[in-house]
Amino acid sequence: MSGGLRNVVAIECLSFGVEHSKLIPLATLLVLGGIEALGGVYFDDKRTRNDFSIELISLAVLPTVIQPGIFLLVLGGMAWLLPAWDSALLSWPIWIQFACFLLFDDLTQYGWHRLSHHHPILWKLHRPHHVVQEMGVLVTYRNAFLYYALMPGIWLSAVLVFLGMGSVYSVYLTVKLLVILLAHSETKWDRVLYSTKWLHPLAWIIERTISTPSTHFAHHGLTASDGISNPNGNYGNLLFLWDVLFGTAKITRRYPEQFGAWNRMNEPWYVQLLFPFIRSQDPKSELNTLKSTEDYDPTADDEEVQLQ
Repeated sequence: MSGGLRNVVAIECLSFGVEHSKLIPLATLLVLGGIEALGGVYFDDKRTRNDFSIELISLAVLPTVIQPGIFLLVLGGMAWLLPAWDSALLSWPIWIQFACFLLFDDLTQYGWHRLSHHHPILWKLHRPHHVVQEMGVLVTYRNAFLYYALMPGIWLSAVLVFLGMGSVYSVYLTVKLLVILLAHSETKWDRVLYSTKWLHPLAWIIERTISTPSTHFAHHGLTASDGISNPNGNYGNLLFLWDVLFGTAKITRRYPEQFGAWNRMNEPWYVQLLFPFIRSQDPKSELNTLKSTEDYDPTADDEEVQLQ
């Protein structure tokens, strides 16, 4: 088999493996979404048709277009430029390979997420994730397409896969998707840890290790003045440990009552998802241009804004 054909086969096999690693998270999303719907989520006036469009389109595009597109570019490019490195690290121990994804994917996503709450242009790509005033699994992937297309962790994961870590990536990705779906879900699975006294020691470990509904709901809370929310903290995706290590953690074992961002101007779905390629026609919108005097400060708290 020629080198070119071997690379094509390898890419196809990897794509098959990665796509199948999403079947368990997909089933989880459907189950959690069904439970949430039965509980009344999605059927009140907090979610508009525009919100549903953002959520369903972003949910479909990330795993079928953006992530596979990045992987094809990286795997194809590296096979052409650095063929000798193909599967070069395949023999590394599984735990080291898993640690590589934690560092090069999850830690970099923590940094990317944190930066998007401080950099005004990146905030515009991330703001669709926060303007919705209700939690639920459908919130998980609502970001502008460019937010994901530029995310360093996806590109670096593709590099690690080229180096021979594809099998471990399939397992890692499954675990990560499960954790972040559950962290956004209104089912609030962690309540059992807090309501059962003998589980409190286990809760202490879990809530400092991975993202839970309590800690991630706090990130989506409207204002830190409620004593629960932490809009400019609790950035962790899979691991909440990064927040603990870098001083951005807030743990209360409670859930905010109000969610969203104080700059709630709700532009059409295609503006929010395709910015900056499509921009708002409203000059008062921060999505009207990349940078203007109308830009909001994403680090400002809702209560501070209301007092101005």
